[in-house]
Amino acid sequence: MIVKTEAELEGLKKIGKIVANCLQYMMQKTEPGMTTKELDLLGGQFLEKHGARSGPMLTYNFPGYNCISVNHEAAHGVPSDKIIQAGDLINIDVSAELNGLYADNGGSFVVPPGRPEDIRLLEATKKALMHAIGGVKAGVKLNIIGKRVEEIADQYGYSIIENLGSHGVGKSLHESPKFIPSYYDRNDDRKLREGNVITIEPFLSTGAFGVDEIRGDNWTLGTGPEHRTAQFEHSMVVLKDGVLLLTVPDPV
Repeated sequence: MIVKTEAELEGLKKIGKIVANCLQYMMQKTEPGMTTKELDLLGGQFLEKHGARSGPMLTYNFPGYNCISVNHEAAHGVPSDKIIQAGDLINIDVSAELNGLYADNGGSFVVPPGRPEDIRLLEATKKALMHAIGGVKAGVKLNIIGKRVEEIADQYGYSIIENLGSHGVGKSLHESPKFIPSYYDRNDDRKLREGNVITIEPFLSTGAFGVDEIRGDNWTLGTGPEHRTAQFEHSMVVLKDGVLLLTVPDPV
């Protein structure tokens, strides 16, 4: 999507704020002993309260309002009767639609008490996201995103999940520009345009370079149990000299 009107921009800001606040709400409500399905229902109720519809449910008939992935699951985790435990590394991905416009965001966190190695992985992944965002503006090549993510992954000694990437968003959940890798592809000559609406969502891992479907549900993607993966994601509008972040939650 290329933003062309003030009405489109205001609509994107509105749905961006909803999904950001929903993500924060779900993180705050997470506690040991609850199931991922119970957590998902809280998120679904939040979206409905604000007039929004689940993006994955609407677009792909996903069996849940939100994607909730635990430990070596990395993405697209299906909410279930799985009980959340203290020390679990959890990723929640919230995307939704309002008045024909979509926004998408996600975040990883540890249910206290967290292991130092998990805290370090979260720190690096969030830093990779913000470092990548810092390189984006109209006219630059898309591969600046992967280049900057790679710089932080290398600095911390983590691998990058190469078959999960960022993407365009706006009038649909996934649109042009299609797959934006989180690794540096020197042959990718695509350039960002002013008004482009995109996500940036690096997945850093403790040694895995790819994910596969692991639960037999045709959705949940993960690594071997010896690895953990974290993700952070924002939706944004590309500007002449930077970006406008759409998925910044209200202050707590």
